[in-house]
Amino acid sequence: MSLRDLTGIFPFSHIPCMNALFLKNCLIASEDSPQLTPGHVWVEDGLIKAVGMDVPQPSHAREIDAAGRVLLPAMFDAHVHFREPGFEAKENIASGARAAINGGVTGVVMMPNTSPALDNPATIRTVLDAGKATGITVLTSGCITKGRHGKELAAIDGMRHLGVKMLTDDGDSVYDPAVLYRAMLYAKEFGMFFASHCEVPELAGPRALTEGPTAFRLGIKGSPPCAEEIIIDRDIRIAHATGAHIHIQHVSSALGMETIRWWKERGDVKVTAEVAPHHLMFSEDDIGDFDTHYKMNPPLRTKRDNALLLEGLKQGVFDLIATDHAPHTAFEKSQDFVSAPNGITGLETALISLYHYYVHSNNFGWDLVVKRYSAEPRRFMGLDPVPIEAGKPAEFVLFNPAATTTFTREYMQSRSENTPFLNQTLRGSIDLVVHNGLLLLER
Repeated sequence: MSLRDLTGIFPFSHIPCMNALFLKNCLIASEDSPQLTPGHVWVEDGLIKAVGMDVPQPSHAREIDAAGRVLLPAMFDAHVHFREPGFEAKENIASGARAAINGGVTGVVMMPNTSPALDNPATIRTVLDAGKATGITVLTSGCITKGRHGKELAAIDGMRHLGVKMLTDDGDSVYDPAVLYRAMLYAKEFGMFFASHCEVPELAGPRALTEGPTAFRLGIKGSPPCAEEIIIDRDIRIAHATGAHIHIQHVSSALGMETIRWWKERGDVKVTAEVAPHHLMFSEDDIGDFDTHYKMNPPLRTKRDNALLLEGLKQGVFDLIATDHAPHTAFEKSQDFVSAPNGITGLETALISLYHYYVHSNNFGWDLVVKRYSAEPRRFMGLDPVPIEAGKPAEFVLFNPAATTTFTREYMQSRSENTPFLNQTLRGSIDLVVHNGLLLLER
């Protein structure tokens, strides 16, 4: 039974986990070890009651034979665009949540570049209320400046009272460093932190692709890596001066990553960073002849950048994996390369593509996936991780490495289909998603 099959029966596909569930012969993944641990898992009343090979099966529990499948803590994505309010033709909170579930993600942080922007308590309250109806954990960031215009501080204190922790003008850098400095001095007293989209607009040109051979061949002004690195360094320096926590979003270049590494090694500023799967997997070479499914901001860089970012992820330079899930309509993406909007969807493809490209080939293990795409993103947002341990909430994904997934339009739950993986078949499938005792998806 698929998530789509259930939507007409239960709101947002939520069905009770039959009170008790017994997953037999799982291979259990943890952030603490590259080794998978065989065991049975007993779930009841929304909690993991027992884990181990010697766990007896309760007679009243539904049995699932999970032999050969991997049981993972559910993923958490700290960078998504659900487009509500204002751009619901691309995505809304309900469809974004269904896409998340389809990708094994049970918690997200929305970005505030909506219309109106998420820069005040009233709008924040509206989207948080919509998020509560989805059955997954939906958090949101708030704007640093009103309307994301970079001039006047947003209603930061009011948003704080609604639980907002992350402030960002994602989609644009805060152009005036004095405004960002003042915001950091103010908001750090509230325990809030800042997330930076790092880009010098004067260098970035039409924001279409990286400066280099592909840009030259296509006749489009490219964005050099230094456009990213300059703002990374600027924003970290402001955080250093103010004592604020700065988070660097969707790093695309090795140059930008090395700037982050340098500051982290100094140890006198709190800086975290994320990398998106597409900046690991794709390069400017994939753009071909103006394929807008590979147009994103920051742009795809070189294969060398891909390789170095991957090493940085394994070395811990990046704290999080985050998709920057950015839906757009087919009409928008069918425009010419410069005019088409930036971004691709990512929630539904991230976990499977990470397995296909990296775990399956032993580039890294399931422990890295769990740490960087489940545990650390939750800690980042002040939440507890959800390990597969007795006494913990039942919040997990059952993954089948022997199966395959074809990302057809029928399979996808997002309102948009702007993904390079459309109609591609990758190794692995997500067979089960459970969140707080609710069975959100079963295949």
